[in-house]
Amino acid sequence: MDLPTSYVLISPCRNEARHMRSTLDSVVAQSRLPKLWVIVDDGSTDETPAILREYAAQHPWIRIVTRQDRGHRSVGPGVIDAFYAGYETIRPGDFDFMCKLDLDLELPPRYFEILIQRMTDSPRIATCSGKAYVHENGELVPERHGDDTSLGMTKFYRVSCFEQIGGFVREVMWDGIDNHRCRMHGWIACSWDEPELRFIHLRPMGSSQDNIFVGRMRHGYGQYFMGTGPVFMLASAVFRLNQKPYVLGSLAMLWGWIKAALQRKPRYQDLAFRRFLRRYQWRALLLGKRRALDMTGQQI
Repeated sequence: MDLPTSYVLISPCRNEARHMRSTLDSVVAQSRLPKLWVIVDDGSTDETPAILREYAAQHPWIRIVTRQDRGHRSVGPGVIDAFYAGYETIRPGDFDFMCKLDLDLELPPRYFEILIQRMTDSPRIATCSGKAYVHENGELVPERHGDDTSLGMTKFYRVSCFEQIGGFVREVMWDGIDNHRCRMHGWIACSWDEPELRFIHLRPMGSSQDNIFVGRMRHGYGQYFMGTGPVFMLASAVFRLNQKPYVLGSLAMLWGWIKAALQRKPRYQDLAFRRFLRRYQWRALLLGKRRALDMTGQQI
């Protein structure tokens, strides 16, 4: 019997001319090509549309969806709105797997082949990814994501699981909420730091269209929205003290959470989810993340 292997990529993008050829070329060079790649041009004003037309003319499995220019870049909810503009053009049942893929990455050539094999071998994996690295002073440096998450810039999903958890929330921290929702439903979310699954992130994690400190503050707000408690947020900020920008990046994250709390910003309304998240976070603090994952049945 043939193994399930068909997958679709959906890529929201806006003004990605600087990096996108790297992603396009690395997908074209994959050992296992997607059945379809839907790229959503979210109102680009640079050379992005021309580059997309060039690649779509060469590869019939690339489909372009064009949205009207809203006048500004919108991270978080804007990215997910653009993602769904592409998702709504497909029939999910036509595919075994789906990936939300950013256009500022360089992927290794067997990336999707290996992810498909891992998910085929472990049917409880809902979503997975490799690990992101960035160029820094002539070296490749890891972005330090946990093993209990699939990375937001390349979220590879089993289609049936994506639909079961209700898809992505249209808010900052959508790429954390979905991992925990997978665990709530008894699925596994994970990533692996292995040479054949390491990809290059051409735009630093947590950066912003303004600056990296705005990006860190946005992350802190996203943690607040998701339901992260103050003790875990403080521990997370301390953990990242030695990550650039040193100290100030952690303080910006913490201030993003505190500012949202002081302003009594709305939080994710699923109370059962927030209780599940808090239990998991307290277990991670008191027992360690590996033990916390074991208690939610996350063994692969």
